[in-house]
Amino acid sequence: MTKKETGDFVASFARGLSVIRSFGADHRRQTLSDVADRTGLTRATARRFLITLSELGLARSDGKHFELTPAVLELGYAYLSSLDVWEAVQPSLDAVSRDLDESCSAAVLEEAEIVYIARAASRHRILSIGLRVGTRLPAHATSMGQVLLAGLEPAHLARYLRGVTLAGYTPRTLTRKADLEARLEKVRAEGFALCDQELEHGLLSLAVPVRNRRGAVVAAINVSTQSGRTSVDQVMAKFLPRLKTAAVEVAQAVRA
Repeated sequence: MTKKETGDFVASFARGLSVIRSFGADHRRQTLSDVADRTGLTRATARRFLITLSELGLARSDGKHFELTPAVLELGYAYLSSLDVWEAVQPSLDAVSRDLDESCSAAVLEEAEIVYIARAASRHRILSIGLRVGTRLPAHATSMGQVLLAGLEPAHLARYLRGVTLAGYTPRTLTRKADLEARLEKVRAEGFALCDQELEHGLLSLAVPVRNRRGAVVAAINVSTQSGRTSVDQVMAKFLPRLKTAAVEVAQAVRA
């Protein structure tokens, strides 16, 4: 019996990978028809995969031709390769969102940005932009980003700090590298990050790390709310214990 004949084979994931593999040294830029021909997919199916890759920042298009972006190299870091695992964390995020009546999300770090890998949205709108799986936000201005940066190995963090430009989004955004380093040291010591209107006015966000068996930070989960609706004291008293419990549940799902 082949893998395709068992229930363990995810055909849609395999087709998505075939689209990525269709690009190469001799096929750096392809039209939709080229991709369909090289993969054996229909044009409609190839188009859906190409648009998905573009939305995730893994491909780009000039309107006719598609090409991969350097971000595709990050696939080695179990984002898509363990998609089934990250789908398993959704019940924990849903439970937090339901218990707190706030949005709960999970993200991983990609260069200077966080990438949302799972999300449970509440009825409250917390950002002016829509958040979804694949959304990217600046790491230095977000609670999940600060948790993930704090979990980096020293050499990796030093490379990040050398190359990053800390853009300001509100008057509270940390735009000096020395200030960010001090914040990350605090996050590392306390085990959580609290961002009070550092990305957008009125946005209050609390994040904690998700660790693997070796204790390394592999992801972050957060709860976001509006500062006009919830105070910092309320976030710390009510949200932090619930979020820490969820982080343990998510870690167990990741390790399964």
